[in-house]
Amino acid sequence: MAGEAKEKLILLLKKCSLAQGMSDEEVRELLASAQVSLREYPKGEIVFHEGDTPHSLYILLAGEVHILKDTFSGRRIFLSEINEPGDMFGEVYEVLKQPYDMYVETVTPVRLLEISSKLFTWDAGGELSRSALKIQRNLMRIFARKAYFMHNKIKVLASGSLREKIVRFLFLELQGKRELELTGSREFMAAYLAVTRPSLSRELSAMQKDGILQVEGKTIKVLDMERFEEYL
Repeated sequence: MAGEAKEKLILLLKKCSLAQGMSDEEVRELLASAQVSLREYPKGEIVFHEGDTPHSLYILLAGEVHILKDTFSGRRIFLSEINEPGDMFGEVYEVLKQPYDMYVETVTPVRLLEISSKLFTWDAGGELSRSALKIQRNLMRIFARKAYFMHNKIKVLASGSLREKIVRFLFLELQGKRELELTGSREFMAAYLAVTRPSLSRELSAMQKDGILQVEGKTIKVLDMERFEEYL
């Protein structure tokens, strides 16, 4: 890898939650490991299939992938999207050595950094490097955040009506503000709420017609906070 490209990669990884608190030297140590590889995938490629045995966790460097699952009848279900450089996926399956219960497909040409758990576990034998020890620590934080995320998601999904689910979802995202820019797509929000995208769009339109929300693209503003909070 050319020097300039490597320096850009180091800057990107230092912003990633997996490399939080790592120095430039420690990130270089990480990249130099035989357990770390750069991979490129064309559009429409399957990164891993449902049922595959994990061999790496993945960090997105460029492009976009979708996390998907097929039903018994063959219908494809959208679960999530990964499109921000530095975003990670597949780490839980790799650490637990559990077969994937979903699959990942590239939506655009993609560059990934693939890291084997052999880098940061005792399976490799001997003493772990400084970068490996910091990855261990950061993974614990990542898993804790994921557990908190799932806790909040359960609270949202336990709501009765779709409107209540939307309000609880937005309430968590707003964090005391009246306006937010959704980080994911409308499709992602529908998948999170376990509803179809048309159903979500209809309810958002109804809430806008009722004067509760103003929706413009990914921007959502609460117009009537009192009525909004009636659905909490």
